[in-house]
Amino acid sequence: MAEKVSDFFWQRLHQWGIRRIFGYPGDGINGLLGGLARAGDKFEFVQARHEEMAAFMASAHAKFTGELGVCLATSGPGASHLITGLYDARMDHVPVLAIVGQQARTAIGSHYQQELDLNAMFKDVAADFVATASVPAQVRHLIDRAARIALGRRCVTALIIPNDLQDMPMEQPPRAHGSVFSGVGWSAPRVLPAEAELSRAAEALNAGRKVALLVGAGGNAATDEIIAVADKLGAGAAKALLGKQALPDDLPWVTGSIGLLGTKPSDELIAGCDTFLMLGSGFPYAEFLPKEGQARGVQVDLDPGMLSLRYPMEVNLEGDVKATLQALLPLLDQKTDTGWREDIAGWKDAWAKTLHERAMAAATPVNPQLPFVELSRRLPDRAILTSDSGSCANWYARDIQVRRGMMCSLSGGLASMGAAVPYAIAAKFAHPDRPVIAMVGDGAMQMNNMAELITVAKYWRQWSDPRWIVMVLNNEDLNQVTWEQRIMEGDPKFEASQTLPNVPYHKFAELIGLEGIYVDEPEAVGPAWDRALSATRPVLLEFKTDPEVPPLPPHINLKQARNFVTSLVKGDAEGASMIANTARQVLSHILPEKKE
Repeated sequence: MAEKVSDFFWQRLHQWGIRRIFGYPGDGINGLLGGLARAGDKFEFVQARHEEMAAFMASAHAKFTGELGVCLATSGPGASHLITGLYDARMDHVPVLAIVGQQARTAIGSHYQQELDLNAMFKDVAADFVATASVPAQVRHLIDRAARIALGRRCVTALIIPNDLQDMPMEQPPRAHGSVFSGVGWSAPRVLPAEAELSRAAEALNAGRKVALLVGAGGNAATDEIIAVADKLGAGAAKALLGKQALPDDLPWVTGSIGLLGTKPSDELIAGCDTFLMLGSGFPYAEFLPKEGQARGVQVDLDPGMLSLRYPMEVNLEGDVKATLQALLPLLDQKTDTGWREDIAGWKDAWAKTLHERAMAAATPVNPQLPFVELSRRLPDRAILTSDSGSCANWYARDIQVRRGMMCSLSGGLASMGAAVPYAIAAKFAHPDRPVIAMVGDGAMQMNNMAELITVAKYWRQWSDPRWIVMVLNNEDLNQVTWEQRIMEGDPKFEASQTLPNVPYHKFAELIGLEGIYVDEPEAVGPAWDRALSATRPVLLEFKTDPEVPPLPPHINLKQARNFVTSLVKGDAEGASMIANTARQVLSHILPEKKE
């Protein structure tokens, strides 16, 4: 029997090293699915509950493996459902290939059922490469370009395969004018700045007395090099959320996250520095970086478009963080003054006490910070952590202390709700021997993550380590936005948009064969984690938490405090509870300390 286009398609992707595809079926890709079935055990197809979740899984696969993530969807609505997950990959600069079906070539342009202009639809999210195959001989070079561009540029690419083409006999390009003969293969380059620029960077860094590092996802593979450079410079280091795993939090000069979800010592580190080294980060909030002119700046990034964008850098180094720091290290002088690091360690110790006090403060019924603190002290070695967006990301950023060897991620640039569970599923498929823990709010669970628990129920028995846990904060509130309404806008909570139904998430988990645990008492939080971490099947751990505990930024300015008071005056429905539980926390950031 003649080889079909669909058979060649998967054979070629196998040559590119693809072994796992996340997707959902439909008649627009039946030919491709037939080829996938005929490929046998060469591939693993992971059936998501929704195409958007498949795209998030592909993005997470790329993040947790460094490989090309692949998602597959049918034509029309299947293709359009991928878009949000693909934007997650695009904005966090990870390689993902989207494969979608299309109506028969003879129907295109006829306003046919499920016929969308997919080239136009994908043109932004897959700006570097999107193409529709029109003849069998074209398929070879389309696959090769899509894979190579996605890997080389760390971006999203898209292939559109009309359904009638999928079952046609495969043809190689003829030896004729108009044909091309592409090949398989790509290897990552070693990208280094020029020696003269490295010397300029070393001069600026050597001259600094108070050096601050900001580390992003570009530093995740350069832990040893970052520590060596920081030790030579006597520097402190803050981390963007996507760089949380880059440095272990048990180092006394690592101050944790930065920004709205950041820590006070990170704020103090940046405010006090005279030299600023930014490594592989596109951290967006410039108000949390040094004031313009305060510090001499050096930045390292693979993407020249990200250089000197958030802060006017004196030296801009286009290069891989690991290789660039290896080349820079011999040019740096060893600093002997320990005063700056002693200051940082003092700030960090004081902050640790503050976090502990906040987590242990009384709440109704459970303080949302407490589950994160109790988890942090119990984290297994080599754990993989995922967080959703919303107030849970605040506690993940501040209260979870990562150690060397752990991995963690979330939807960074897009900051989309609904990513934590598909991220955790992809992490478990990529590393089935490692414990995986997702941290989610009830808003994201209701939006789309509950359905993906069915995916966990379908596949978990094939994982060598069954420890897969999703922690759900059930506060019946879209909490992050509620507090933004109060603090940023000065408005009371808008009940119609913010209040969520109370859903027994743990019972849903039990209904589909997972273990469900419910906690509504503070003293039960720690034992619940012990039970979840020793379970022999995946667990949904539901905490009934207090929505009136504020996810505070590291500093509250006068305008924000005034807005908070205004929201109370305007008649916030939870005003009494907020005053009792949170007003002191908010106002203590701007009022002078009481002298003994």
